Amino acid sequence: MNPVVTLLTDFGLRDEYVGVMKGVILRICPAAQIVDLTHQVAPFQIGQAAVILRSSFRYFTAGTVHLVVVDPGVGTDRALLAAEADGHRFVAPDNGVLSLVLPAGAVRRVVRLDPSRFCRSVCSATFHGRDIMAPAAAHLARGLPLAELGSPMEPNPMPPAGWSPLRWDGKGRLAGSILWIDHFGNLVTNIGLEDMARLQPTGEERLVFTVGSHRIAGLSRTFAQVDAGRVVALIGSRGLLEVAVNRGDARRLLGVAQGDAVHVIKEEKT
Repeated sequence: MNPVVTLLTDFGLRDEYVGVMKGVILRICPAAQIVDLTHQVAPFQIGQAAVILRSSFRYFTAGTVHLVVVDPGVGTDRALLAAEADGHRFVAPDNGVLSLVLPAGAVRRVVRLDPSRFCRSVCSATFHGRDIMAPAAAHLARGLPLAELGSPMEPNPMPPAGWSPLRWDGKGRLAGSILWIDHFGNLVTNIGLEDMARLQPTGEERLVFTVGSHRIAGLSRTFAQVDAGRVVALIGSRGLLEVAVNRGDARRLLGVAQGDAVHVIKEEKT
C-alpha cells in the first residue's frame, strides 16, 4: 500500500506554502498519498490544531504519518519532534500541539529532529515546515526508522496554547472557554463529556449552559432537536461541548469570540 501523509496547518490556501511542502514530500517519497486534513486552523491556534489532530488521526490506517505545522515559534530554539504512538507517526513542533495524542505516561517513542541527518539544503529560519518537517515526514513515509531522524527526548508536557484549564467551584459549577469557532459559527469549547460527568446531576437536576448573557437549559443530542434559529448545546463529533444555532451562526447571534467564558451549572429542574 502507498504510504499516507496527512497535513494539518494554519497556512490557508492563498499562498504557495502548502503546495511547496507537498512537492518536498513527493520528491522524497513519490508513492506518498497526501491528505489535506485542513489548512484553515486559525493562525497560531495551537489548541485548535491539537484538538483536530486528536479527533482525526485514528480514522487513518496504522502507519500513517501526520505532519502538523502550526508553529508560531518558528526559528526559535523550540524543538521539532517526530513521534510514534498508537501505531501512528507524527511530525510537529514541540509547542503542545502533540500533547493530546502523547499524554503523559503513554507508551510512545519521541525524537528531537536533527536536520543534519536527513536535510540536504540550507534551512530557512521562517519555513521549517518546508525545510525540516516535510522532509522528516517524507522519510518516515518511505520507511526510515524514527531513531535515524534524531535523538530520543521527552516532549514538553505543556498543554496547547488556547487550552485553558477548567475551573470548578465545588458547588456544581464548571467554567471553561471557547476554544475556537468553526466554519458554521459553532462555538467549540474545551469542556468534554467526561468533565460534565463530574457534575453528576441527579434525576431531579439538569445542566444549564451559559455563554455571554445567553442561557441554554439542558443538553441536546442533535442540532435539529431545537427549531431553526434557536440556540442549542450538544456534544459535537470531537467529544467536546459545542454551543450552536440550528441552521444559524452562534458567533453572530450571541456576540461572542474565541476565549470567552462558558459555564456549566447544575441546578434543580423547575
